[in-house]
Formats: sequence, C-alpha cells, structure tokens
Amino acid sequence: MAKLDERIGFIGGGNMAFSIGSGLIRGGIVKPSQVLASGPHLENLSRWRELGAVTTDDNCEVLEHTDIIFICVKPHMLAPCTTQLKYKHVPSAKDASKLFVSVLAGTTLATLEEKFAFMDSASLKMIRSMPNTSMQVGEGCTVYCGNSHVLHHDLEKVHLMLNSLGLAQQVPETMIDAVTGIAGCGPAFVYTMIEALADGGVKQGVPRQMAIQFAAQTLLGAAKTVLLTGKHPAVLRDEVCSPGGSTIVGVHELEKGNLRATLINAVEKSSQRSAELGKK
Repeated sequence: MAKLDERIGFIGGGNMAFSIGSGLIRGGIVKPSQVLASGPHLENLSRWRELGAVTTDDNCEVLEHTDIIFICVKPHMLAPCTTQLKYKHVPSAKDASKLFVSVLAGTTLATLEEKFAFMDSASLKMIRSMPNTSMQVGEGCTVYCGNSHVLHHDLEKVHLMLNSLGLAQQVPETMIDAVTGIAGCGPAFVYTMIEALADGGVKQGVPRQMAIQFAAQTLLGAAKTVLLTGKHPAVLRDEVCSPGGSTIVGVHELEKGNLRATLINAVEKSSQRSAELGKK
C-alpha cells in the first residue's frame, strides 16, 4: 500500500523529475498510477510509462489533476511555462489545497509566488527545494523551505517524499544557494575526484574499470565513515596518515596542488551562480 494518497504531478519530466518520481514509486511512497508527468515530447517520456506512470504533453493537465506538483522545468522556462498555465487554467475550489514543490536552482519563493499568483496568491502553498541527482540511487541530499501558507502537515508530506530518496532537511531560504554549491553541484565535483583517482591508478598500472570501481568505493567508504562515526574529517584523515608513510606524502601533494582551496572556491562560485540564476 502506498504511503501517500495524493496524486503527484511533475511539470517537466527530465532527469531530476525522473529521479524523484521513479524513487517514490520504487520506494513504495506512491503507486505508479498516482504519478502524472508532463513534457513537450511524449516520446521522451517513455521511461515514465515503463514505470507505469501516466504521461502527457499538456502541463495544464498536471496542474488540474494532481495534488502535489513538482515544478521541474529549467529556470529560464519558468516564465513561459506559467504564462501558458495561466492562460489555460480554470480556477476551482481545489486550488487552495494544491501544494507546489520547486526544484529550480536559484529561483526564490518570492519569484515562484509571483509566477503562480494566478492560482490565488492568498492561499498559494509553495515549497522551494534543492535536490541532487544522487536521488536516482536513493542517496540524495535535499534541502527545502516553505512559504507562509505551507502548513506543518504539508512539510511532513514533502519530508516523507524527499527523505525516502536520501537525506532531506528543512533550512532557511537564505541558506539554499549555499547548499546548492555543496550538495546540488557537489556530485559533479566528486565524479571529477573519482575520475582523477582512477586516472592515478591507471598511471600506476591498474586496469581502468577496476581503478574506477576502487576509487568510487573508496569515496563511498570514506563518506560512510564520516556519517556513521561522527568524527571530523580531519581526525579521520590523521588516523590514515602514519608518520613517514605513503598517505601523508600523498596528502602533501594534494596541499601543494591546492585541492582544498579549489574545492572551497568551487562551492563559492557555484553558490554565487545559483543566486545569479534566480535574478535572470
């Protein structure tokens, strides 16, 4: 039996939407028949239909026939999307109970409320979230916040969904762009690190596929150790670095290459870019 009775809609059926929708179905949070996803080209939504979900090329159909609606279009497509919805939407008593969840990078609650004002701004329930693509394997990291009309039970439902796909946490909206730089963009930084570690292994004679597997497992194991032990990463690093050993020599090379500063700069620039996207 599904854990939620509501119909879940996705305006935009791309990779992020599919990571969320497929995860909810596979995790038993909703049944496939409860999910409706839209996109401009039905042929691109075939993977949704393979899961048993319903698809449409009409965004307004999602708006009218679902209860919790994920907004998953690209940020620059928000304005034309909401213009189309406003033109086709027929107001009803159900509008006040609908809950919107945005995954748009850099797009503030104020902007979302402005664009969806046609839904009755006096009762519009809007949640801004920032998930990451690791949701597709159940190890996502998502932060979210709601506007003044979102009630406690609304937040509970959103937390149930997002937390079933990894880690989810409510934060102040002022923190979301910063977290985007860590969690939203972070997987790309980590993939680059895995590739680099694997390249180092290949250089030393390890077969490519084996090197990638070892590098990925090493990062997975290190991450789990941080989460499960609660120890500071620096303490754990020192536990690996024997005096005069091979690890401390490698750590010295990382310091000479400014790995730490480079990652800090990457998070900073990505956070700033997220904020810029919301102003366009």
